[in-house]
Amino acid sequence: MVRLFTNSLDITAHPYYYAHLRDVKVSAHFLVCRDGALFQFVSCNERAWHAGLSNWRGRDRCNDFSVGVELEGSDDLSYTDSQYDILVVLTRALRARYPIAELVGHSDIAPGRKTDPGQAFDWGRYRAMLGV
Repeated sequence: MVRLFTNSLDITAHPYYYAHLRDVKVSAHFLVCRDGALFQFVSCNERAWHAGLSNWRGRDRCNDFSVGVELEGSDDLSYTDSQYDILVVLTRALRARYPIAELVGHSDIAPGRKTDPGQAFDWGRYRAMLGV
């Protein structure tokens, strides 16, 4: 996962699976791994390339005004307790520093093109843990 978000993924390692990523440049502010490890790739004061073509409540180019947090996993595999725990700590820290009004997924800002965090992400649990 780290290689994907640092644009150093070796496409030749698994050409069948990675061929469509050959010319893709992607970054995120943060990555929360399944074991709870947290990585930061881009300063929150800089633009990351996590959302791509996107729109939220009439505003295009969500990369320009959002913080991108990626969760290691897939749409149909439950996220781990460690991921929820770290995500809540991270969200609280970000909300203390930045005027974050809403918490949404890529599937909300780029529907039809992005599906994450998917049905496996428990938004109710996450919001309850945050106390919102």
